[in-house]
Amino acid sequence: MVSGNLKWIYLIILSLVWGSSFILIKKALVGLTALQVGSFRIIFAAVFLVLVGFKSIRRLTKRQWKWIVISGFLGSFFPVYLFSFAETEIDSAVASILNATTPLLTLIFGAIFFNSVFNQNKILGVVIGLLGTAGLILSGATINPDQNYLYSLLVVMAAGCYAMNVNILKTRMSDISPLGIAVGNFSALLIPALIILYFTGFFELSEYSSEIEWSVFFVAILGIIGTGIAMIIFNKLVQISDPVFTTSVTYTIPVVALGWGILDGEVFSFWQLISALVILVGVFIVNRSKDIISRFRKQAT
Repeated sequence: MVSGNLKWIYLIILSLVWGSSFILIKKALVGLTALQVGSFRIIFAAVFLVLVGFKSIRRLTKRQWKWIVISGFLGSFFPVYLFSFAETEIDSAVASILNATTPLLTLIFGAIFFNSVFNQNKILGVVIGLLGTAGLILSGATINPDQNYLYSLLVVMAAGCYAMNVNILKTRMSDISPLGIAVGNFSALLIPALIILYFTGFFELSEYSSEIEWSVFFVAILGIIGTGIAMIIFNKLVQISDPVFTTSVTYTIPVVALGWGILDGEVFSFWQLISALVILVGVFIVNRSKDIISRFRKQAT
């Protein structure tokens, strides 16, 4: 299958998986703290990835390990905890919406730190996508006035980590297999996550309630599928596409997350639907093979 079609399949899979991650975080926070949810997510993902792909990291060089560790902390460690803390105050759907700032930050960081050049299509698509995102945020704030939107800054910080990571993956780690990157990332994160979990006092509990057991179950799904398997797919997507297309997944994630929000009793307005459609238009424009602005100019003349 040509990479042009394959990248869209990967994008759809990641949209479904990561779009479902926010509701899983919300459910996991019922019986666990934010630090515990973040730690368990990393631990489950690390154990799964090491079991299925340990051989893939045997030939990694010292130089590659340096970037793998940096990528692990930027692309997984910090965002996992930031999202967990954010969802203690804001809805899961709102968190997914704010995550759509990642492509804009990818453009900015790529231009500043990695000498990336982006055409007019990508700039236009990102701007339209962010306008749709702004519409979703404003409509969400209207129907959820009691939410503490200061916690939304944690999601923006996580998006910034993702943006730096995707540029590093594309420019510094294209010679490493997607599985090798994912296994290496979480091998480096396993010990720090275990230390954090230990200091939360989780292992000192004399008994575990059904809420805790269910929360651990939800975060296990989140860690294995939403983090472990998804990271392998994501790393492959980075290698067969460009950074802006890769981060376009953050545009489609809110659509899936809002769907889960409706099923969980969250309010969904007409303007949120319109904004979601605007986001999808942005994704389409970002990935057009021809420059739309230039074409319009030619037609005008």
